[in-house]
Amino acid sequence: MSTGKVVSGVLAGVAIGTVLGILFAPQKGSKTRQQIMDKGNDCMDQLKSKYNDLGSSLKNQFESLKQEATDLGEKGKNKYENVKNDLQNNM
Repeated sequence: MSTGKVVSGVLAGVAIGTVLGILFAPQKGSKTRQQIMDKGNDCMDQLKSKYNDLGSSLKNQFESLKQEATDLGEKGKNKYENVKNDLQNNM
């Protein structure tokens, strides 16, 4: 499942929950509005946290791949030098 679909699903769920909360609220409008604001802030905090976790995860994966590429390059360079030396010694 793509990240865009997850975000869309979360936003749709928040919107539906908000509308249902307003329709079935047994309390004053000001209190309901405050609860909606609090819930919206909680959802935004969760989304920010997930975004930051995703960013950290991608950064770690990038660094890992970068290190693997560097190691692979060093191995290739060493093999090249070994073959080069063997050819020079056999001539």
